[in-house]
Amino acid sequence: MRSETGMTVHLKDYKAPDYLVDHVDLSFELDSKRTRVVSVLTVRPNPAGNADAPLHFDGDGLTVVSVHLNGVQLDSSVAEIESGQLIIRTPPQIPFTLTTETLVDAAANLAFSGLYLSSGVFCTQCEAEGFRRITYFPDRPDVLSTYRTRIAADHSHAPVLLGNGNPVETGALPEGRHYAVWDDPIPKPCYLFALVGGNLGALRDEFTTMSGRRVALGVYVEPGKEDRAAFAMDALKRSMKWDEDVFAREYDLDVFNIVAVSDFNMGAMENKGLNIFNDKYILASPETATDVDYENIEAIVAHEYFHNWTGNRITCRDWFQLCLKEGLTVYRDQEFSADQHSRAVKRIMDVRDLQSIQFAEDAGPLAHNVRPESYREINNFYTATVYEKGAEVIRVLKLLIGEDAFARGMQIYFSRYDGTAATIEDFMGCFAEASGRDLSQFMRWYTQAGTPALSINTFYDSATRTFDVLLKQATPATPGQDRKSPFVIPVALGLVSEDGRQLKLDCPLSPDRAGANPQEIERQIFELNAPERRITFQNVASKPVLSALRDFSAPVKLDFDLGENDLLTLSAHDSNPYNRWNAAQTLAMRLLKQRTAELRNGRQFSDASRFCSALGPVLDNWHADPSFTAQVLSLPGENDIAREMAKDVNPDAIYEARRSLLVELGKYHEGLFQGILERAATEGAKHPDLKGAGFRALQNIALAILWHSQGDSQMALRQYQSAPNMTLRAGALAILARAGEAGREALDDFEHRYKHEPLILDKWFAIQATVPGRQTLGKVERLMTHPAFNFTNPNRLRSLAGSFCGANPTAFNAEDGSGYRFLTRIVHEIDGRNPQVAARLLGALSNWRRLEDVRRCAAQAALDELAQTNGLSIDVRDILSRTLG
Repeated sequence: MRSETGMTVHLKDYKAPDYLVDHVDLSFELDSKRTRVVSVLTVRPNPAGNADAPLHFDGDGLTVVSVHLNGVQLDSSVAEIESGQLIIRTPPQIPFTLTTETLVDAAANLAFSGLYLSSGVFCTQCEAEGFRRITYFPDRPDVLSTYRTRIAADHSHAPVLLGNGNPVETGALPEGRHYAVWDDPIPKPCYLFALVGGNLGALRDEFTTMSGRRVALGVYVEPGKEDRAAFAMDALKRSMKWDEDVFAREYDLDVFNIVAVSDFNMGAMENKGLNIFNDKYILASPETATDVDYENIEAIVAHEYFHNWTGNRITCRDWFQLCLKEGLTVYRDQEFSADQHSRAVKRIMDVRDLQSIQFAEDAGPLAHNVRPESYREINNFYTATVYEKGAEVIRVLKLLIGEDAFARGMQIYFSRYDGTAATIEDFMGCFAEASGRDLSQFMRWYTQAGTPALSINTFYDSATRTFDVLLKQATPATPGQDRKSPFVIPVALGLVSEDGRQLKLDCPLSPDRAGANPQEIERQIFELNAPERRITFQNVASKPVLSALRDFSAPVKLDFDLGENDLLTLSAHDSNPYNRWNAAQTLAMRLLKQRTAELRNGRQFSDASRFCSALGPVLDNWHADPSFTAQVLSLPGENDIAREMAKDVNPDAIYEARRSLLVELGKYHEGLFQGILERAATEGAKHPDLKGAGFRALQNIALAILWHSQGDSQMALRQYQSAPNMTLRAGALAILARAGEAGREALDDFEHRYKHEPLILDKWFAIQATVPGRQTLGKVERLMTHPAFNFTNPNRLRSLAGSFCGANPTAFNAEDGSGYRFLTRIVHEIDGRNPQVAARLLGALSNWRRLEDVRRCAAQAALDELAQTNGLSIDVRDILSRTLG
C-alpha cells in the first residue's frame, strides 16, 4: 500500500495481501559497503487475497544478485524488477520457497532507514517501510512471520551480534569472523525486524516474571558508558513489573535487549526483543543529564517495552491504524509515569505538551484524523495527533465506560487479537462488549479531525436555589472536513463555594428540568453527546464557582468566561490540582494577551498586581509540592500565546508582553523567590534522584524570574559554577547565554568541559539557538561551521536548526524573512540525505498563515521558492503542499 511516487493512498482501498510469508530465514554477512543478505521466505497464497495475482514484493535501492523459486534460479523472463518491486507474474498457487540474495551499502545510508552504520555500529530501522531496503518482502504490517536470523561479521569490528528473539547459536568463522543465530518464534510484521552488530559495552541484569521465568536483560551502549545505562535498566525493570500488575501482561521471550545508537531519526523503536534507542534516551548521570532527560528516559523506555503487547503481539492491520499501537501505548506510558511520581503534575505536563503541539497541529493545514483516511508519505503521520491525541482518546474512553469496563475490554482485546494485525474497529468492539454500550458515536474521535470547542454558560437562580450549566460543543472545519458531527465528550464538573468549600452535587432526574443519571452524579462526569446540554444542580445555597473539565477530561478547547474573582477562587481552593493550575494559567494567558494587544496599540500595560498577588498562597506553600509550584510559575510560552490568537500574530509583541510580566512577578515576590532559591538548593541536593526534581525545577524558575526582574547575572553565574548536576548547570547557562560577557565566558567553559560529550554539546547548541534577538540567526549559521556540528546526525541538527526554528519565535520570525529562508535552505540541503528529518523541520512553518501581514508574506515567499525546487522527496513535498494548501 505504499505510495512510491507520492500518489495518495486511501484507507478505503485496503485489500488483504495476496501472499503470506509464514517464516523468514535471513543470513547477513556484515560489511560496511557490501553487506550480503540472503533471504529465504516460506510463502503461500492468501485465501483472503486474489488467487491469480502476480507476486509483488517491495524493494528499495537494493542490488540484486540472484532470485530462486523452490531452488531454481529465475531469469528476467520470469522475475523482473520494476519500480522497486520484485515481480513474479505466475507464482505457484501452493506454498513455495523464495530465495533472494541482495547487497546493501550500509555506509552510504544516511537516511537511517533499513540497514545503516551509526558511529561504526551496524543497526536497522524498519518502521515504517525500511525493511524493503534490506531485502524484497511484502513490506506491510499485516504480513506476520516467524524469523530466524544468522549474523556474521568481523569479530574485531563487531564483537557483539544481536537480533530479534532468543539467541540459539554462536561460533567462530575463518579469517577472524564470527556468527550468531537468533530465533524469534512469535510471528511479527517486518517493521519489527532488527539487528545490531558492533563494538558495544553492556549493562546486564535479569527480571523474574510473574510466572517465575527469568529473563536476561541487557542495555548496550558505547564502551565506557555502561554506568550511564543504570537508570534506563531500572526503568525497564519497573516497566515490566508495572505491566504485570496493571495489565497482567508478562514478557514472553528469554531475553530483552536495548541498544543505544547516536544516529537515529526518532526516539526509539520497539523491535521485538531488541529495542534500538537514540542514545539521548538511554545515557544519563547527574553530571551529564538533566531531570527532564531522566523523565524522558523513563517514559520512553516504558513506552517501547509496553509495545511488546500493544504493537508487537497485537499489531496494526495497516498504517492507517497507527494510533492503535501508538496512542494506546502513549496512554500506557503516561499512566506508568503518573504512578511512579505525582499524578497531578504528570497530568499538567501532558496537557501542556498536548496543547502546545497537538492543538497547534489541529488548528493548521496539517490537521488530520487520529486515524487518517489517506496519506502520501506515511512517515509524515508520526504526529502528535496520532500519539498524544490518540492517548487522550483512550483516556476519554475510560472515563465514559468506567475503570472496570475498561479493564475488561483490555483483557478481551489481549485475548482475542493476540498474534493478529488489528483495526480500530476490532479494538472498539472489545469495549462495546465489555461495557454494553454503543460506541459508534465515540468513533468520531478517530474519524474527525480538529479540536472541539466546549463552551460553558452558567445561570444561578437564588429564588429556586438552582444552578444551571449549559454545555455546547462545536468543531471548526479542517482540511477536507468542512462539517463536523457532535463528539461524545465527558465533562468532569465540580462546584466550589465563594469561600472555597467543595460542594456536593445534587442533580436528580426530573421530567421538566435537565438532569443527570445517578452514575454521572456519583462520578461527577457528565456526557455531552449532542450540540448542547443543560444540567441543573439543586439545593445550591449561594452562587458557586463552576470547576469545569477537571483533570482535562477531554481534549477540547474550553471557552468558559469565568471572572477574575472566580479564577482566583479556583486557583486558591479547587480540590482538583489540575484545575487550580489551569485557573492560574488562564489568568496569566488573559493578562499576556491583553498586554500583547496593548503593546501593539501603543498603550501602557495593564496592572498585574492582582495576578502576582494570586500566586502568593502557592509560593508561601511551595515546599509542600515544589513540582506543582514550578508548573504554576511556568507562564504560558510564546508559542502558547500565539496559538490563542486567531490571526495577526506578532512574535515580538508576545515576547515583550511575557518578559514584562516576568519582570513584575519577580519584583512583587522578590523576597519569596530569594528564599526559594536558597532553600530549594539545599533540598534538591538532599535528593539527587528524581525525588528532588521538583526542587531543582523550582530553583531554576526562581532564578530565571529574578534575572528578568533584576538584570543581575551574578546569581546565575554562581549557580553555574557550583552546580552539582546538569539540571542546575544547564538552567543557569540558559540565562547566562542572554547575558553578555558573563554568558560568553560560561558558554566557552561549557564547551571546553564537555567537548567530548556529544549529548551534552547538543544542549550547548540548543541553548544558543534559543536566545531571542536578531543576532541569533548569525550565531546559528556560524555554529554550523563548528567542528562538532554534523549535518548528518539528527540529534545535532535538531539541537541547532530545530531549536532555532521551533523554540525561538522572535528570531525565527524576523520581519525580514531571514529565519524562513534559513529553514527552507536547510530543508533543501538535508532532504537528499534524510527526508524524514527534513520534513519534520519544515513543520515549523505549518501555521504561517496566522502571522501578521509582513511576516506572512515573507513566509509564503520562502515556501513558494522551496516549492519550485526540483527533486524534493515525497516526505518534504507532502508537507509543503499541505502547508501551502
